[in-house]
Amino acid sequence: CALKAAQVLSEIAKNEEMKKPCIEADLVLTLIPLLESTDQEMLLHAGRAIGRICYDNRDLQEELVKVGVTTSLVRILTDYAESEPLVHVDLLALCNLAALDTAKEALSKTKVAEQLVKQLRRAENHERLEIIFEVLQALAENDALKVQLVEAGVQEVLSEILLRLQGSSQAEDTCIVKAASDLIVSLLLGGKKWNTDKLKAVKNNAKAIVSIFPRHKNSQGKDSLNSQFAWLISIIVFLISLTCLILPLSSDGNCVRMVQLGVIHQLLDLLEKHVESGDISVQHAALSALRNLAIPVVNKVQMLEEGVAERIQALLRSEMPPVQFKLLGTLRMLADGQADAAKILGQDPMLLNRLVQWCNANDHTGIHGEANRLLASILRHNRSQEVVKAIRQAQGVKHLVAMTTSGHAAMQNEALSALAIASAIDLETLEESFKELQLVQSLHKLLQDDNTSPEVKYNSMGLLCSLLNSGDLRQEIEEDKIKETLEQLCSHSNANVVKEAVTTLQVLIGET
Repeated sequence: CALKAAQVLSEIAKNEEMKKPCIEADLVLTLIPLLESTDQEMLLHAGRAIGRICYDNRDLQEELVKVGVTTSLVRILTDYAESEPLVHVDLLALCNLAALDTAKEALSKTKVAEQLVKQLRRAENHERLEIIFEVLQALAENDALKVQLVEAGVQEVLSEILLRLQGSSQAEDTCIVKAASDLIVSLLLGGKKWNTDKLKAVKNNAKAIVSIFPRHKNSQGKDSLNSQFAWLISIIVFLISLTCLILPLSSDGNCVRMVQLGVIHQLLDLLEKHVESGDISVQHAALSALRNLAIPVVNKVQMLEEGVAERIQALLRSEMPPVQFKLLGTLRMLADGQADAAKILGQDPMLLNRLVQWCNANDHTGIHGEANRLLASILRHNRSQEVVKAIRQAQGVKHLVAMTTSGHAAMQNEALSALAIASAIDLETLEESFKELQLVQSLHKLLQDDNTSPEVKYNSMGLLCSLLNSGDLRQEIEEDKIKETLEQLCSHSNANVVKEAVTTLQVLIGET
């Protein structure tokens, strides 16, 4: 009798107009105990009836959660995992409830993550995959469930799905790849409140997700790397690198692991194919990921050893300003703190000539600035006379001198530091250029200008100390009466400026 009643109600509830009478008669609360039955047909009809009556009714859905229906749903998914009709009804019910915070909280106290991962692995058709992904995406908004999903191995199943669909151009497959991508991104993103425990959980999620990449690296040739999967790699690298910036990197940091797995070369393979055309969003994601992966020191060393700098330089043939801009930024990250990188880049005449061209490209402000900054970075981190000579030969010195008066304090300081280091390495090579470009006079103006920041004044005096080792430049400094300006700076409000002014005066007048 109960079975027939549940079956009739499930059919009646298909009619939108009949839902209200069912609700008013409290039939939902009458049906809920039937979910504890061991009769699969009873579970099927009761589940359908409840799902149809409560569909799109938030109040009723909240009531279902309060009376513990989530526990029943997980039990059914566990006990009847191979019953296709029951699993389908169960997943639809979870899909309707998963958007509720109360439901997520209740489900976090069950083994729903483990069961959903099992169903994801079993799913064979697109419809089933889409329903499961919808449930998983909603549950991944809850921090506890997010961790449980990773512990249940969801990343392994996602890897298998991506491997299976990689290279497919069918619209349905593309939708599944996108859904998998969205889920991975959700697993990597933190919650609303970033406390230490949540950050650690995100980092652990990132480590687990990083583990899927060796399969993709080894399973396919680079020609099969389609734009959907490349986009996924790029965005994941970008997010993982952000988690590494938020949390201190350890020897097994996620950024480091990504480089060890060869993701860098997959990104470069992608860019080499699409540098002149293709999906702009893919290019931007890949370029941003490359730049972020070049930040950890240990990555810089490995990337240099593997010839990444040379591959990036080859990509600079692109005539697309956004690509050029981000590639220059990546090279600057590689050179930061790395004398070897600075030497490689600083002794490449083709690169230096291109940089000088971009330094003149006033129609593209971003590229103009990034080219200048890369040129300065090469000199700042360089320890070789050959690099100093090469930059002078390429006509790069005039751009660095101009950079000292650019009006942007960060760029001014980079240029001043670069010129000071280059002067300490090989002042003889630079002396004539400095005289022609009136560097001494420019530095004097910076010291006299009240609007010049204390740090720029400090670095200007540091450069002056290096220039005093040249007889001709010392004469210019004396003739320009910089001594008087230095004496005035000895009473400056900034202690560092005062200290450097005293030191520079001592060097100028020959004291030790």
